Amino acid sequence: MNQALEFIFQIAILIFSVVIHEVSHGAVAYAMGDNTAKDEGRLTLNPLKHLDPFGSVLLPILTYWAGGFIFGWARPVPYNPYYLKNQKYGPAMVGAAGPLSNILMALFFGVLIRFADAFALPAQFLQIAMFIVFLNLILAIFNLVPIPPLDGSKVLFAFLPDRARDLEIFFEKYGLILLLLFIFFFAGAILPIAAFLFRLITGLSF
Repeated sequence: MNQALEFIFQIAILIFSVVIHEVSHGAVAYAMGDNTAKDEGRLTLNPLKHLDPFGSVLLPILTYWAGGFIFGWARPVPYNPYYLKNQKYGPAMVGAAGPLSNILMALFFGVLIRFADAFALPAQFLQIAMFIVFLNLILAIFNLVPIPPLDGSKVLFAFLPDRARDLEIFFEKYGLILLLLFIFFFAGAILPIAAFLFRLITGLSF
């Protein structure tokens, strides 16, 4: 696969994956009583409704140019936690829906890779499927980091005791700074975790 075609496939897979991720947030919120995403036209797989100029276009180009691998995100799907039927664990369920969708995609395509011979899948498809699995594992792991505004923070806050409210306030106040520190100093830890899970799911090395 030549470089230009590889880039096109990677950007298409990234957009598909982050759109599924964001729609999953909105779908779970809608199922729990919040119509915000639906009212704003975000419960759709149309990528034009979700693309973020930096996260969906500029950042993927920069990461591909810098390291040959694409990473990015879509515009967050809005939701109002006060409309959720379950006020305590609703935000955690909405937050977890995005990474869970990425994990399910990784598992689905990972199974196809595992049984590629039985399905008589062509080598070109396997190459694409491998990228889908690895990218979605990275998206899931990154978004489960418990730092605002990442999804993992919503899961963490739902299970914190009331006496830890000050910790939640601190994380919300300094979340962006903490996230930047994580990206600069600890983001490298995501790749070996994703590689381990990739081998576990597919039986192959990426």
